[in-house]
Amino acid sequence: MDKHLPLAPEALYRNCDPELLPFKTTESLEPFTGFFGQDRAIEAMAFGIGMQRPGYNLFVMGNPHTGRFSFAMDSLKSSAKKQNKPSDWCYINNLNDNRYPVVLELPAGRASQLKRDIRQLLDTVLTELPAAFENPAYQRMKSQIEREFNRHYDDALDQVERKGREYSIAVYRDGATVGFTPVSNGQGMDEAAFSQLPEEERDAIQSHISELEEMLNDSLTGLPVWRRAAAEQMKVLDRETSRQAVQPLIQPLREKYANINSIVDYLNHIERDLIRNSSEVVGDDSPLEAKTDAMRREYLEQNYGLNLLVDNHKTKGAPVVFEAHPSYENLFGRVEYVSEMGSMVTNYTLIRSGALHRANGGYLVLEAEKLLEQPFVYSALKRALKSHEIRIENPISEYTGISAITLSPHPASLKVKVVLVGERDTYYLLQELDHDFEKMFRVVVDFDEDVHRTPHSIRQYARLMKTLAHEENLAPLTRRAVARLVEHSSRLAGDQELLSAHVGELVDLLCESDFRRREQNDALINAEHVELALEAKERRTGRLSEKILESILNETVLIDTEGEAIGKSNGLTVLQVGDVSFGSPARITATVHPGNKGIIDIEREVTLGQPIHSKGVLILSGFLGHTYASDFPLAVSASLAMEQSYGYVDGDSASLAEICTLISALTHIPIRQQYAITGSINQYGEVQAIGGVNEKIEGFFHLCKTRGLTGWQGCVIPKANVRHLMLKAEVVKAVEDGVFHIYAVASVDECLEILMGRTAGVRKQDGHFTQRSINAQVVKRLREIAKAKA
Repeated sequence: MDKHLPLAPEALYRNCDPELLPFKTTESLEPFTGFFGQDRAIEAMAFGIGMQRPGYNLFVMGNPHTGRFSFAMDSLKSSAKKQNKPSDWCYINNLNDNRYPVVLELPAGRASQLKRDIRQLLDTVLTELPAAFENPAYQRMKSQIEREFNRHYDDALDQVERKGREYSIAVYRDGATVGFTPVSNGQGMDEAAFSQLPEEERDAIQSHISELEEMLNDSLTGLPVWRRAAAEQMKVLDRETSRQAVQPLIQPLREKYANINSIVDYLNHIERDLIRNSSEVVGDDSPLEAKTDAMRREYLEQNYGLNLLVDNHKTKGAPVVFEAHPSYENLFGRVEYVSEMGSMVTNYTLIRSGALHRANGGYLVLEAEKLLEQPFVYSALKRALKSHEIRIENPISEYTGISAITLSPHPASLKVKVVLVGERDTYYLLQELDHDFEKMFRVVVDFDEDVHRTPHSIRQYARLMKTLAHEENLAPLTRRAVARLVEHSSRLAGDQELLSAHVGELVDLLCESDFRRREQNDALINAEHVELALEAKERRTGRLSEKILESILNETVLIDTEGEAIGKSNGLTVLQVGDVSFGSPARITATVHPGNKGIIDIEREVTLGQPIHSKGVLILSGFLGHTYASDFPLAVSASLAMEQSYGYVDGDSASLAEICTLISALTHIPIRQQYAITGSINQYGEVQAIGGVNEKIEGFFHLCKTRGLTGWQGCVIPKANVRHLMLKAEVVKAVEDGVFHIYAVASVDECLEILMGRTAGVRKQDGHFTQRSINAQVVKRLREIAKAKA
């Protein structure tokens, strides 16, 4: 074991030399501009924005807290400012069929102006049109038409009256009713006098009255024709009067908007409809149906007003719209309803815009995960991008079968670049499940998680901290505080050669460090404040790790940190709860007996072992067969278990500990319990890197420290993980003092020698391992088991 030296303290943590930071405080630094370490993403974003062909929408992918959303918004806004304003959009009434409102596209800023002009026009119409019908000239022509009609009527009655006088029968009018009565001595007879007449006279009078009635009917045969002619003349008069009143009011607007054909057509429609339906504005003479000014105004606004959907008058450049809640209505717009007399009614003025309308001509930013949470939205968004138009529909009616009378607004043409911001898993899931996805989101903006740690990037990182501190109104930082943050960033990245690009976590740490500064009434944020903030966060989130440690100390969970044991070892695991991860040792045991069942993974058998863990255990069989049983059958039954583990186990980082434990159980050579092991192996016995190495080492160190450091305890890790070590200061100090040791191994043999204190042995030219070595003992035991099985 003496040939295996532990790692030097310098290998466990890479300090940031303050000399790399040529300043006293960040106050003297230039602000950082751009996006830290995102050259690839910047290039992809510039390409996606500049590529104007359909289908070149963008997907910005990366983990949260890396600044991906701010990066996307800032990049889009910077580019959008240089672009032209998009069109205004509004809806007008379809005067031919009001169930299908017409969409109107206008140059930016003209829609709001047109709306004011239309409102002023309607106000003028409300006063001028009734006034035109009250004009004496109109009243004279109206009276003339009525007199002409009455003249025909009176001529017909005069003929009947003359004939009635010959028969001494008077004709009288009672409103619209014409009646006959006999006359005697110049006076009309009443019924009593009439009844006293002789029967012959009464019959004669009745006969004359019947004759007069027939004559009256014959004379008034043309009455419907006269009435229709009068009505048509009145209609022509009303239309001409309306035209004379309305045309001068609309003509200035026609001239003002002569260069916009759609507005001119709209004004022509208003003119024709107002002339045709002027009675709705003028009102009816009947007191029972009299219209108030409010009713007339409502009629005008609901028929000829302008529903301004999108107004880009104040927009600078192209719009950049972020929709935080991309529901169907929020994205595509909706038609609202009002209650009238217990019924739900609507009209074109109740059409409301969606985020796509507001972003039309610019950029729409959506969070991919929230978009997929909403029913019907993703497929509808694809349809809109394919057809290049926005339809306002109610998707639920298609599935419920219940369809209310509603509007079907004409679709607006769509030219927008959609930017989805999401995680990598979401991107790859959409890519796999949706064949249209790649064609519609051709540009991938991949947000890097880390940046190479170089003197240049460290100085850039310092400028970034100055900028973030200024944005959050925090105190400046000393250069030692910056150095400590650089070191912590490397720990977050899990690599001595990298810096984390998780800007969100850096902002949180800066704010918490500034809080500690204020507690101590210091002017600057220094390294001590950063350390206090890190320690405070660990205490806040350390309840679960303390509970696990407590269960080990009171021997509820069995973990040895001293002595030797056969078929037992200490593995290292990482537990993650939310955004908190910590290391904890776990006992791994193995038993071996003759048989041909191979290596049984107890975790897999009870479905607690996840695929990667099960793969690691299966690799053990390949390693045993290749290394030890090349010239005889491998006939062994063994079982492996991670003791007192009651949850799912995944990852292959326990496979190094498992093979060492299995060899111990096979050879009856004890394993030193003062060591904890982590690492993955392949079928050739090479040790491979694993994740969470810092947390794993610190978890075992904390247990050993709590029980009392003996000077012999330590951890065995893969050699490939040395560059990932950024251990806490207390662990590095313990290694410096020689009371804790960390070994890095590249093969199973190296690990066995450390754990068992014996030579692993090498294969000689005759194919046998050196005598009395661990490997020779393994071969011997496997041969014995194979013979016993035979």
